[in-house]
Amino acid sequence: MTVRSPRVLRGLALLAAVFAFGVVMFGAFVRLSNAGLSCPDWPTCYGRATWPEQQHEIAQANQAFPDRPYETHKAWREQVHRFLAGTLGTLVFALALGASWRRPWARYAVIVGAVCAAVGVGMYMKGEHHWSLLVSLVAMALPIIAALGLGRPGAWRISVLALAVVVFQAMLGMWTVTLLLKPIVVMGHLMGGITTFALLAYAALRFAGVGANDDRYAGLRKAVVVGIVLLLAQIALGGWTSSNYAALACGTDFPKCLGQWMPATDFREGFVLWRGIGVNYEGGVLDMAARSAIQITHRLGALVVFCYLAWLAHRVSRQGLRSLGLAMAAVLVAQVLLGVSNVHFGLPLPVATAHNGVAALLLFTLLATLARTQKRHEDAMFLSHGYR
Repeated sequence: MTVRSPRVLRGLALLAAVFAFGVVMFGAFVRLSNAGLSCPDWPTCYGRATWPEQQHEIAQANQAFPDRPYETHKAWREQVHRFLAGTLGTLVFALALGASWRRPWARYAVIVGAVCAAVGVGMYMKGEHHWSLLVSLVAMALPIIAALGLGRPGAWRISVLALAVVVFQAMLGMWTVTLLLKPIVVMGHLMGGITTFALLAYAALRFAGVGANDDRYAGLRKAVVVGIVLLLAQIALGGWTSSNYAALACGTDFPKCLGQWMPATDFREGFVLWRGIGVNYEGGVLDMAARSAIQITHRLGALVVFCYLAWLAHRVSRQGLRSLGLAMAAVLVAQVLLGVSNVHFGLPLPVATAHNGVAALLLFTLLATLARTQKRHEDAMFLSHGYR
């Protein structure tokens, strides 16, 4: 049985989606445990494929990077995250290859795109950064062109498009290290992971036959799309909060902030997206007023999303999709409770990591609902007939 087999293609989509969820969770664990710069180089860690373990290796690492002393309990987290991301990239490449196989030009575009991505990494390691960027852009462009011209149902295009997102996600991972945790890059890296998961999850849902036999749920589609957009905006805002170390800017007070309903805030400073090159953002660079502005905005965004998704869950349930509506409501409540617990208990690592994972699960309930509102035959029947 080859990657061209419908059964293998369906299984690959599911496996990649589950694996992407795990990578998102582990990435959150790395970021929230302040291990994002624990390997000061990329893609190696102190010049090694794994990480230093022996005393003489650690001594060499400290000598090579005197500004970044080696921390055993953190370095393995960052490098394992890179290994997991690389494995996910391999899965996505196999999925994209399978989805494009019957179109020779698209298949070659996917293969050449993957080769360019590997060459770009090699060039970066040799210090040829400008050439690395150019080759990496080609690596992203080729799967996008292949996806747009594939001429097949949505899940097939999404499977190929996911490869371009993974390449860009790798570039963001590189920039996270080289630009010293610049907030816009860290937030983008989070959103890249969420986007990868969303694309793979939606493709897996469609390949699995999730959908309707008619257009009875078409009226829900626009409302669900609005919910997805609002949730993605709130996830991005959460990434901005985390990357600026503003999660505890209001102390452990909720719903008040620092004992007040409206403490001193600086919204303009809090939402400056680009601050130049060379600044080390580890630990954050904003004052308390700017961080408080970010935290308050995140809370207001959460209120808007909660109200809308609560209404949407009710509407979904009333229109015959009760299980999806209940799942959406349950995950929504869990996410709010985790957010409040983050503040009340002072950002414990397990709770903060779970907050990221449940956000992805909430997005999945919306994607499942969206898939359910569309006709089933578009992807699943195409797959079952051998995708000729």
